[in-house]
Amino acid sequence: MQRYTDLKVWQRSHDLVLRIYPLTKGLPTDERFGLQSQLRRAAVSVPTNIAEGSKRRRPQDYAHFLNMAEASLAEVDYLLLLAQDLGYLEDEASQSLRAEGDEIAAMLHTLRTRVEQGTS
Repeated sequence: MQRYTDLKVWQRSHDLVLRIYPLTKGLPTDERFGLQSQLRRAAVSVPTNIAEGSKRRRPQDYAHFLNMAEASLAEVDYLLLLAQDLGYLEDEASQSLRAEGDEIAAMLHTLRTRVEQGTS
């Protein structure tokens, strides 16, 4: 089985986390334990679930973790939209990250489908 760090979807989701961390530093200090923390945790959850799932013995378990990564990515998408709508993030920055998230979501869906079908 291939190492999770070799998966393009893991690499891109890790890069997304690395882009979100400095961006969230600019959020208001009263969002430190709110939006900032939640957005970071949701973003980190994506590559974390890919990594953890890749070490599961049964394909169904791996697929389950990939599905959790998909759900965390949906949470990231909403939180970016919320931060944009609250005026905390510039539209361009939010939209760029959300577009990257959409591409990662498509990759995750494809991988999960392949794992479920036993063709990964």
